[in-house]
Amino acid sequence: MQSLLYLAHRLPYPPNKGDKVRSYHFLKHLAKRYDIYLGTFIDDPADAEHLAAVRSYCAELHVERIAPLRQRLRSLSALLTGEALTLPYFRSRRLAAWAAQTVQRHGVRQAFVYSSAMAQYVLERPELATVVDFVDMDSAKWGDYASRRAWPARALYGREARRLLAYERHVASRARASVFVTEEEAGRFRASAPERAERVRVIRNGVDSEHFSPAHSFESPFAGGERPIVFTGAMDYWPNVDAVAWFAREVLPVIRRVQPSSRFYVVGMNPDASVRALASNPAVTVTGRVPDVRPYLQHAAAVVAPLRIARGIQNKVLEAMAMAKPVVVSAACAAALSARPGTDLAVASDAEGFAAATLWALQPAHAQRMAQQARERVVRDYAWSASLRQLDELLGAAHAGAPQSAIAV
Repeated sequence: MQSLLYLAHRLPYPPNKGDKVRSYHFLKHLAKRYDIYLGTFIDDPADAEHLAAVRSYCAELHVERIAPLRQRLRSLSALLTGEALTLPYFRSRRLAAWAAQTVQRHGVRQAFVYSSAMAQYVLERPELATVVDFVDMDSAKWGDYASRRAWPARALYGREARRLLAYERHVASRARASVFVTEEEAGRFRASAPERAERVRVIRNGVDSEHFSPAHSFESPFAGGERPIVFTGAMDYWPNVDAVAWFAREVLPVIRRVQPSSRFYVVGMNPDASVRALASNPAVTVTGRVPDVRPYLQHAAAVVAPLRIARGIQNKVLEAMAMAKPVVVSAACAAALSARPGTDLAVASDAEGFAAATLWALQPAHAQRMAQQARERVVRDYAWSASLRQLDELLGAAHAGAPQSAIAV
């Protein structure tokens, strides 16, 4: 088989958070067609127990362990160099040396880069046919953060948005193709980097509809008599933190005035202090890391995704829909989906509207109809097989040196 250098900013397993879901499915698929040389980072000590599982997909695996706090301090060096703060966070001399030696030792001629920050390891290697999966336009994310924060965070995040965009454009100029998860993200990047528009492609996320299926049977993790409203996600990710805090403060009290048995469950790893503090409300439970989110989804009365900042496709929404649950999302989440508002899921923006939509979804007749439609939509539109075929075509065309306009994705 051909050799492929695969660089990912986080160990692509287990697929228990958004970025790892995509990187894992890509790795698993590409391992059938390539000898994979994977270079990656571990930023969560719990991931170390999964190294053997990842190694089974690889001809060779190189892992660098990083401590997030230390890396954030390292990032401050970018204030002196003028680069984006993201780059020194994911910079390692050992990983750079391994990547260079791997390319030379194994005659690697093709690279797949997952997350633009990892492109710094291949930018000066024109001999590599490189495809970069940006997933989302991270510079735009930092711009969104800046718009919602006070000074000095506003100034720092605004700087990161500008410096990261300059870097993203540079990466796109060197890559054979630049991949995004939605047409919305791709269009945003084309508008910001029109000189690279012909190299921009879309491969959207899928969902494993057999794993996330209502056919499975799990014991309920909830107390009898309550109506659980569930949010799932990594709880050290600021958009998730903002979402659950807003829902608990502004939306849940309105719901409970009508449905006093409603209880909000925040399900996900690494809840930060502000999320843990929500549990002081007797109507809120913060679970922390759980071995499997499916029992929480299966027995939820409704699943919510009230993200006010949302980039790309939210895997948490696809998974809940695949489990045939009534789902209520923000307009920002719905914008990236093919799902029909009011039919496949409910959509709202302000607190009053979100409460009303959730109460509507909690009604058994509405819940059953919407849940069935949600499952059908996911199975029809979000099969991984279609996305993985696109990935094969893109890598094949990039390796063959086809003109970018000829890469049909």
